[in-house]
Amino acid sequence: MIHLGLIGYPLSHSLSPKLHQAACAAVGLQGEYRLYQVTPGDNDGLAELANAMRKSEIEGLNVTIPHKQAIMPLLDELTASARAIGAVNTLYIKDGKLIGHNTDAPGFLADLKKFMGNAEGEKKALVLGAGGAARAVVYALKNDQWKLTLAVRRADLSQARALIDSFESQAGNGSMNMILLEAGDLAGLAGGINLIVNTTPIGMFPETDFSPWPVGLPFPDGVAVYDVVYNPRQTRLVREARAAGLRATSGLGMLVEQAARSFTCWTGREVPSEVLFAAVEEV
Repeated sequence: MIHLGLIGYPLSHSLSPKLHQAACAAVGLQGEYRLYQVTPGDNDGLAELANAMRKSEIEGLNVTIPHKQAIMPLLDELTASARAIGAVNTLYIKDGKLIGHNTDAPGFLADLKKFMGNAEGEKKALVLGAGGAARAVVYALKNDQWKLTLAVRRADLSQARALIDSFESQAGNGSMNMILLEAGDLAGLAGGINLIVNTTPIGMFPETDFSPWPVGLPFPDGVAVYDVVYNPRQTRLVREARAAGLRATSGLGMLVEQAARSFTCWTGREVPSEVLFAAVEEV
């Protein structure tokens, strides 16, 4: 029996158990996937789960908001990508050490390419938010040669500056711009934006009536919209983008792609993402 789980708060809804149960079944493993609710700031709760992995009571853990950065000081090592991103979503044991990894970035990029295909010409993206999810998205996009602008609330300006500074210090990464997530600033970006990615939790269940995009502000012409929120399947942002005639998708594909990669970290076995999509498409 392999024991897996997800650390997060709140955990009112998650498709992760169904995904990993399907993955276990696909490779002939017996396994369970539990949800561990840890309140923000509860470092003792995080440390308890980290130690449970070191004692082999749990073979693998996913980490979701708001713990993707808070868990890092409790780990023995970080993979190169997790260190560059500055956030982890996957914990596994290797050579007796508790390793922090990030499968969000490759999971997002894999699903983005399915959604958009291989974008040609100059690629410009507007990323809404500057938290742990934004770090993974920025890492993925910058390594795929996108030019980026962050749009954040006034309260998050220092967080956004820290994100930009950390990526600009890495070799090979170009500069990023930062603007306020307000209609006046966003209106000036209408030309040349290919992609909008929402990395904030705005619109997530149960607060489904909200959107991070300012009310009444038209979307840039021809832009594609990717909302990393997957619950609900069609957020207000996605609904409004589609109503404007734009291509738009939720983060369900990212969830599936990152889950497949996490499962490989824990078990060494690969599961086609199509198997996992089939497990959740009727939920």
